[in-house]
Amino acid sequence: MKERFFGIEVNTEGYEELMRLIFDRIHKGEKSFIVAINPEKLMASRKDDQLREILQTADFQIPDGVGVLLASRLGTGKIRQRVTGIDMMEALCKTAADSGESIFLYGGKPGVADTAATALKTKYPKLKIAGIIDGYEKDLEGIRQKVDASGASIMFVALGSPKQEQFIIQEMQHLKPSVYQGVGGSFDVFAGNVKRAPAIFRRFGLEWLYRLIREPFRWKRQLALPKFLLAVLQERKKIEGS
Repeated sequence: MKERFFGIEVNTEGYEELMRLIFDRIHKGEKSFIVAINPEKLMASRKDDQLREILQTADFQIPDGVGVLLASRLGTGKIRQRVTGIDMMEALCKTAADSGESIFLYGGKPGVADTAATALKTKYPKLKIAGIIDGYEKDLEGIRQKVDASGASIMFVALGSPKQEQFIIQEMQHLKPSVYQGVGGSFDVFAGNVKRAPAIFRRFGLEWLYRLIREPFRWKRQLALPKFLLAVLQERKKIEGS
């Protein structure tokens, strides 16, 4: 089930149900493209046709960002849980370890994906790492061959947005893995190079507050949330009045 924000669909399911849906698709031989949705992306998509196409092309649009959760609650929506990109990646790895599926890591600086893979393997000993390629590899044909030869079911792409999503859209129908997720800087987090906000901030969706405390000069960026919520309310009024 999905909700719409500015014409972009967003999944309402939590992690457990998403895992069931995605791994059912793996077993059926169906491909899945996962993209994280937050207020900034939704607002930008109203003026950026390329971004809009990326968001609409995905099979699973996960509600990453407390603003999406709040917007759903302002209406009659059913989104009750944030599904962050990095936590989605970890949930996929955990489920893959339990089910015997393997993963492929593509992107990041040389050595980062290797360190991230080691950390994931330490946490989930049964996890199968089918292959690793850093983001500096430019031989596209070589990348294709290595990915297909790996036998991986799930491919994580960390090339930064929108490059990683463009790669997935261009290649996923030709490559063998079933699941594709653009994960931005997640490899660096798993590798220990970048620290996340403390768990208490993440639990209540207050990463923005943690960043603001650490970097108060970025306060203008935090205005995006109230602007987004106002835009959602205005859109709903137009729909109700039409």
